[in-house]
Amino acid sequence: MENLVLWGFYILTFYAFLPGLVSRTFGFRVFKRGQANKEIALTFDDGPDPVYTPMLLDLLKQYNAKATFFVVGIYAEKHPELLKRMHDEGHIIGIHNYVHKSNWFMRPGTVKKQIQRTSDIIFNATGVRTTYYRPPWGIVNLFDFSNLGYLQIILWSSLFSDWRRKVGAERLRQRMMKKLRPGEVLLLHDCGSTLGADIDAPANMLEALQSVLEEGNRRGYAFVTIPEMIAITDQNKAAAPAIGWFKRLLVSCWMTWERLFHVLFRVEAGVADSVFNIRVVPYHGKTLHLTDGQTINNKDPVIELHLDNHKLYQMMTESRSMMHVAIRLIREVEKGLPKLAEQIAGRPEFAKARGLYGITMINRGAEQFGFSVLDLPKGLFDKLTRIYLKLLLRVLHPAGNKRVKQQGKRLSPRIIAMSMDEFWRRYGGTTDTLKPMWQTSKAFEEQLQPSGTTLTHSTYENANAAGEFNS
Repeated sequence: MENLVLWGFYILTFYAFLPGLVSRTFGFRVFKRGQANKEIALTFDDGPDPVYTPMLLDLLKQYNAKATFFVVGIYAEKHPELLKRMHDEGHIIGIHNYVHKSNWFMRPGTVKKQIQRTSDIIFNATGVRTTYYRPPWGIVNLFDFSNLGYLQIILWSSLFSDWRRKVGAERLRQRMMKKLRPGEVLLLHDCGSTLGADIDAPANMLEALQSVLEEGNRRGYAFVTIPEMIAITDQNKAAAPAIGWFKRLLVSCWMTWERLFHVLFRVEAGVADSVFNIRVVPYHGKTLHLTDGQTINNKDPVIELHLDNHKLYQMMTESRSMMHVAIRLIREVEKGLPKLAEQIAGRPEFAKARGLYGITMINRGAEQFGFSVLDLPKGLFDKLTRIYLKLLLRVLHPAGNKRVKQQGKRLSPRIIAMSMDEFWRRYGGTTDTLKPMWQTSKAFEEQLQPSGTTLTHSTYENANAAGEFNS
């Protein structure tokens, strides 16, 4: 009996668990995230639904958004008119099996029959043979990689539990907004008839999606189909340095550690695609004398700034040089500081903060945004910080090892800090909702105006800083 259990475990491991792990972790034979500057891919599973899918198509048409629908054959067979409408309106249709059942619990031949039957249903409705497949729950087995060679397996970069009604439209909207960034492959559901889903959950999805589409249009993003995202990604990869599997593994491990760090140390993600993550901590160190005459003293509470390293990694892989990275980063900082003001305004946990505080190697030109740039005191912390930031560069930059070896002595981390008075003067805006709770002085009762700075000087300074990374 013990041997039988062991053999069962071995078979499941090689047939199911390992293929799933390899495909999700390394992207082997699957597409799950794009490389893009302005494009986002919307994908919808489990439909079509006679109630919610027409409403979804109306919504997508309203915002000129394109999407990819992975349909379940048993529902598609009942509503060929919806498949035809999807096709006629410029959307792509993919396969999600004939019944919503995991490939782990079906023989390879059964999986193949399910796919072929659904493919025929799509062809009969649209006249087009699809080449895209998403297995239910994203679960593949060992034979899927060989049996389905004529299909492109599509997974996702973000999902939101939108099949559960109790998530609610507002919480769903917040989750989606955090992932509203170029290159994402977003997974949503336009039908609640599958096992484990709530029948009316798509109503929340539609409400949340409308806000996301509005915000995406406001930011200048384009919602594209999977084939379009793949083509854009291929173009960007061809223009960027090749990244090996070991490098991708390092980056994946680093990002996993960062997510764990954010949970353990309560780092709050930025809002509306901001480049900043934040937390309130006591400052430890010698008194910082800022350019506006203010000081940050030992044990004063500060808002600690953390760059979104996922966003930074995307910039590094998509940019032609570190100079290009610096220019893109400075634009993100310019956009991120007003968003940070909106994020913390009126919140008691930020009320006592004396200022913003961070440590970075790309620090030239930060004065243009109101930061004081200060030397990091020599000592153990300075040494550890240099080691950490050089390690970060090695991991995130495609040619990180080469850059560190060539220019290691010139990579100099420095403190950037800004008083809250200066921050609110520059980025507080003119509305009462963006005035902090502790703002009482007469100077701050006057109408506040943004700084109105331009990128010219700061871009030049950061381009010089970026040159330190270049050969």
